[in-house]
Amino acid sequence: MAKLLHEQRREREVSRSALRRIQTDPHRTQAREMTTPARILSEFAARLKYEDIPPEVVERAKDCVIDTVAACVFGAELPWTKTVIGYAQRNSAPGESSVLGTPVKVRAPFACLANGASAHAFELDALCEPSVGIHPSAALCVPGLAVSQGRGKSGREFLTAVVAGYELLYRIGDAARHSIEKVGFHSPGVVGVYGTAAVVSRLFEVDAARMANAFGIAGSMSSGLMEFSRSGGMVKRLHLGRAAEGGFMAAILARDGYTGPAEVFEGKFGFLNVYCRDADPSRLTKALGSTWHVMKTKLKRYACHSTAQVPVTLALDLKARHGIAGEDVERIAIDANEKTVTQHAINDPRDMTMMQYSVPFSVAIALYRDPTDPRVFSEATLNDKKIRALAKTAEVKPLETAAGYMASTARVTLHLKNGKSVSAEGHDFKGTPTMPLSRDELREKFLKLTAHRDRARAERLFSQLAEAEKVTNMRELDFAL
Repeated sequence: MAKLLHEQRREREVSRSALRRIQTDPHRTQAREMTTPARILSEFAARLKYEDIPPEVVERAKDCVIDTVAACVFGAELPWTKTVIGYAQRNSAPGESSVLGTPVKVRAPFACLANGASAHAFELDALCEPSVGIHPSAALCVPGLAVSQGRGKSGREFLTAVVAGYELLYRIGDAARHSIEKVGFHSPGVVGVYGTAAVVSRLFEVDAARMANAFGIAGSMSSGLMEFSRSGGMVKRLHLGRAAEGGFMAAILARDGYTGPAEVFEGKFGFLNVYCRDADPSRLTKALGSTWHVMKTKLKRYACHSTAQVPVTLALDLKARHGIAGEDVERIAIDANEKTVTQHAINDPRDMTMMQYSVPFSVAIALYRDPTDPRVFSEATLNDKKIRALAKTAEVKPLETAAGYMASTARVTLHLKNGKSVSAEGHDFKGTPTMPLSRDELREKFLKLTAHRDRARAERLFSQLAEAEKVTNMRELDFAL
């Protein structure tokens, strides 16, 4: 019996020893890392060539860039953004990266922070449709511009990095299946770091292995709590700046040899299992290189949350079709997707952030003001007694025909003081992939958002960005306006 027990202990020791050799065998580890989603994504991003990108994808990427610059120039004038810009100025060494819409130049990571915050400063930055909880403006265009200026990259190099980052960012957001914000985290702040890590790695010519490490590092940079939607504060605007700054740091540390977990996405304590619920890892690499998600870019029409874009459009349509105004409306009924019902049915917002996040308040604004002018989303509007009273009447309910958590279809019903009711249902607005802005319409929007700067300089910058593939050195563009 003693001899048998000795042999069994010896077998266990041999087995443990063999297991340790397997676990530490560099060849086995390398093989495993080569097949992780992080490595597959990094291989795609590192190898993508400008010539591989379909022309229509390049054009849509340029639309996103133009829209981003306009949002940043507008956002740079806002008091909460000026606080972030001041921080960047005080703490950055002299640099070549512009704080867009200002004469300030800082080092690239501080430009990522400041411009990321200004892009999202007033709910004007681009999205995608169908939504997957990402903001390509701050996560991709902002760091792409910062690094391209700092390193004197060409327009083609810049656009290639943005497209590569977009394809990764969309898939990572899609794999989360709209669960991040249900847990209590702000999705663009959590996911954005990966897109930035890809863009910056690409522009610093980081190889695929180190780029995969950049994703591993970026996983520890994800942040952003949803509490702003309940008790207010400016911090929502900062989330995207911090994501861009964190993604930049992850890329540079990885370039210099720093490492992160290989299974940052799918591991037991990775992104999809910590920040998400019921995630789908297969979406991380689905149709990579054949389906171009850049084409899903959605440009906002109004300075409010994406969930309010269709309801506000419907309210304007009803207003015009029936010749009614806010004073004619007794109460509002809004039927929409689950996200609108659970997170954006804010009838009594406390501050500007909550006002722009509120679907009822945005619809009420549309009935009293012209929401196509971003300047109507103001403190004066927030404190307007008539608009506040009408917003409080709004009832937000699930729309039975809305397929999915973020389905764009919505219905707005206005119950009028004369006893009649008018209703409209829709799923689109000018700026979505199915109703994209023409380049002339985008130019009009760009000049409206940059109207406080020099008109001639703004027109010249628009023209240069519209032909960004012809720019030999992004540092030569005038972003100060």
